[in-house]
Amino acid sequence: MDYTFKSSTKRITLGLIGVGVLALVYAVLTHIPGQRIWANMLVNSYFFVGIGLMGTLWMAIQYASEAGWSTGFKRVPEAVSQYLLVGGPILLITLIAGSHSLGWHHIYHWMDPEIMNPESSHYDSIIAGKSAYLNEPFFFGRAFIYILIWVAFTIYFRKASLKEELDGGVAIHKKNYGYAAAFLVFYGITSSTSSWDWIMSIDTHWFSTLFGWYNFSTMFVTGITMFALITIDLKRKGYMEHINEEHIQDLGKFMFGASVFWGYLWFSQFMLIWYANIPEEVTYFQDRWKNYSFVWGALPILNLALPMLILMDKAAKRNFSIMTLAGVIIVFGHWLDVFQMVMPGAVKADWGIGVLEIGLFLGFLGLFLFVVHNALAKAPLVAKNHPYLDEAKHHHV
Repeated sequence: MDYTFKSSTKRITLGLIGVGVLALVYAVLTHIPGQRIWANMLVNSYFFVGIGLMGTLWMAIQYASEAGWSTGFKRVPEAVSQYLLVGGPILLITLIAGSHSLGWHHIYHWMDPEIMNPESSHYDSIIAGKSAYLNEPFFFGRAFIYILIWVAFTIYFRKASLKEELDGGVAIHKKNYGYAAAFLVFYGITSSTSSWDWIMSIDTHWFSTLFGWYNFSTMFVTGITMFALITIDLKRKGYMEHINEEHIQDLGKFMFGASVFWGYLWFSQFMLIWYANIPEEVTYFQDRWKNYSFVWGALPILNLALPMLILMDKAAKRNFSIMTLAGVIIVFGHWLDVFQMVMPGAVKADWGIGVLEIGLFLGFLGLFLFVVHNALAKAPLVAKNHPYLDEAKHHHV
């Protein structure tokens, strides 16, 4: 059965987008500082682009590893990846808004040319020492290249998938091996460098060699969780009859394992910096303990303890309601993780989780779901000519 983007679902997603717009209007009318508004734009645009990018990464991994079990819900990560075509430009605009020439926000304070000027009272020798990498032309050039190539691979995989649907055979599938390998290499580099550029450079004095992996773990577990939530929703609505409890259980295993992986990196990054007790490194956490203690303390509970406890049992990973509960916790918990990565360096203690934060998150969620549902409706939910479809239909663990 092909998926139909029903008017009721469309109204809900458009309503959520409207909530986001109203939240921005509210923020302007109530004179919430522009810096806080733009910081929230960065949080949500980065978060949802990361989820969209996981759709492309998932497809590349499945092609490169010649996996068959995931073919049954292949259209879901394909549809998720399509958000990059919309979210990528939004993220790029958010970044460009902070340029020195526009100056709509000052999230990246290293963009102030006076910081690099030895004759200025604002001169910072540490930041100036990073000027070969942290300069606007190189920064925006990298951002444009990252997003452009991510989008190009996303478009290619989608078109190849739809062409395979029409032509059949294995020629397109075999060709995808090479493209998948190329994307994995490019992503392996840019997943770290983009997080350094867009997130770590907010706290310019501080750096962590685990930061790229830490960001990857956040996006990886959230992306897989989105695949699971969307697949379960489609299954509940009578679509995807070929998806069974085995598929959902395997997605639950990924959610469980990726949550543990995130917990390992969260602890490792914190423990090494705390133990070394180097002043320019510990200030990163001291700021979060002082002004964001509730948010920072909630992360290991939402992103590690609860997913482990909820998903540890085999039966739980086969129960749609329990999987949905765990999924909602994971998505919110990792949005909160991105929130605490951005806000302390961007707005210091001038933060909150109110109408702006909740409304903007719902707005981006609505836009994400609108794009995903629209993409699902434009292709058969079952990739009938995929060479591994039969294996997926008979998948057992």
